[in-house]
This record gives sequence, structure tokens and C-alpha cells, in this order.
Amino acid sequence: MPAVRVVAEDGEPLGVMDTRDAIQKARDMGLDLVEIATNADPPVCKIIDYGKFLYEQKKKQHEAKKKQVNVTVKEVKFRPATDEHDYSYRLKRCREWIEDGDKVRAAIAFRGREMSHRELGQKILQRLHADMADIAEVEVAPKMEGYQMFTILVPRKDLKEKKAKAQKAEQPGDSQE
Repeated sequence: MPAVRVVAEDGEPLGVMDTRDAIQKARDMGLDLVEIATNADPPVCKIIDYGKFLYEQKKKQHEAKKKQVNVTVKEVKFRPATDEHDYSYRLKRCREWIEDGDKVRAAIAFRGREMSHRELGQKILQRLHADMADIAEVEVAPKMEGYQMFTILVPRKDLKEKKAKAQKAEQPGDSQE
């Protein structure tokens, strides 16, 4: 019969004992024997109420899910002959998205003969990189994919940290009056 390391409900170690003895001890206490660490040698089991254990696990998962950040990828499309006003409008939108913490995929669609002038698309993307350098960094350098050239920009890490600190400062916390 394999042995297990048993821990009481309050976290106090009860030592290594036979599995049958551990189950019996848990029943005597009116609780369940739950395997906590399977990979340990010997496996670690805890004497607790299984329903309460499941509830706490579910609660931990819910909290972890709350703290998760969903990053969306927004897309802005250009053409090799994009006009100045259109470029500035799209640049403005890119800045808003980056400031909100989203990634931006800038794509240039080529049609027909425009494929022979890829350098025009390259210039637009390089200009976009330069205009966004203060708040964004390049995740994917400009590259061709079929009839499109694209790049992906992400918010700069140092700006994310500043924004997080600013949000913490804005939140009304424990005021020291």
C-alpha cells in the first residue's frame, strides 16, 4: 500500500502514513482526504472538506481570470497612394488604440501594377513607425504577405508601467486623514 504525506486542515503536517490510515483519519474527523501535490514523493494529501476545496479553487480561478488582460489587435489599412489627410486621420486612430493598450496592425494593400512599387508602401510604414515611436514599438517589422505589406505595433512597456502607476494614484484608496 503506497504512503502519502498528510497535512491537516490548518496546515499542520501530520507526517507520512499509509493511504488507508490517512483516509480513516479523515473520516474520523468528518472530512475528506484530498490529493494536493501529485508529483511529490510521496504525494501530498490534505484533510479538508472537499466541497469547500472545490469552492476555493473555483474562486481562485475566477480571480485569476479577472486579472487577465485581453489585448485586441486593431487594423488600419493604407494604400500606396494614401493622401496626407487620410494618413493623418489613420495615424490619429492608431495613437488612440495604442494609448488604450491595443496592438495595431498597419497593412498596405497593393493592386495590379502597384506591386512593382513596394518601396512606396515601405515608406508609409517607416513613416508610421517614426510618428508612433514615442508611444509604440515595432513587434513585427514590415513584411509582404501576398498582395499586402504589414507591420504590427505594440504599446511601449515603459509607458504601460507609467499608465498603471497613474491609474493606481487616481483610485481613491485608504486615505490618511
